[in-house]
Amino acid sequence: MAKPWQVTVMVMTMAGALFLCAGFWIPAKAVLAQYLLQRAWQQSLTSGNIVKPWPWADTWPIGRLQNERLGIDLIVLEGESGEVLAFGPGHLSQSGSPGEQGHCILAGHRDTSFNFLKDLQRGDLLTLEGKNGIDFYFVQGSLTVRAEDLYLESEKTGFLTLITCYPFEAVMPHTPVRFVVTAMKGQAKKPHLQPL
Repeated sequence: MAKPWQVTVMVMTMAGALFLCAGFWIPAKAVLAQYLLQRAWQQSLTSGNIVKPWPWADTWPIGRLQNERLGIDLIVLEGESGEVLAFGPGHLSQSGSPGEQGHCILAGHRDTSFNFLKDLQRGDLLTLEGKNGIDFYFVQGSLTVRAEDLYLESEKTGFLTLITCYPFEAVMPHTPVRFVVTAMKGQAKKPHLQPL
């Protein structure tokens, strides 16, 4: 019969093994999801149809956001729900779509896909690819605003707005402040886009 301290050691070892597996599962799932999202985006571009990254997905890729200076290459998904933002930046459906006329508004989590917003500088080039082509945006600036005071003019054309929660280092979710980056469409020499 096992002694109480042996049972405790066994339970602690099993708990540690479970936490270790969970720690590897989350990054592995993120890598697999990115592969599936990139594949679905390429298939969407080739076929001209909506291609979901996995059969039960409640979203689909509609664009690709890049910033060469920071090494950013993200697949943009349709929608802004928590489930969508868990896999990448989401497109607010009431705004213009990537590669089309209008004001494109994207949201992302501050600790994952949109963590890079804090490192953007005025004048940085953001490349946004959509099904109808590639647009170039230059960062105009950033600001912080309380969530309830956030007003976005979806009818403005030639703008890209990126939104995430603020502050970036906050431990608690659902902070009341948003970090907003605005960029304006401009002409740029076509950057070399790496294949996905």
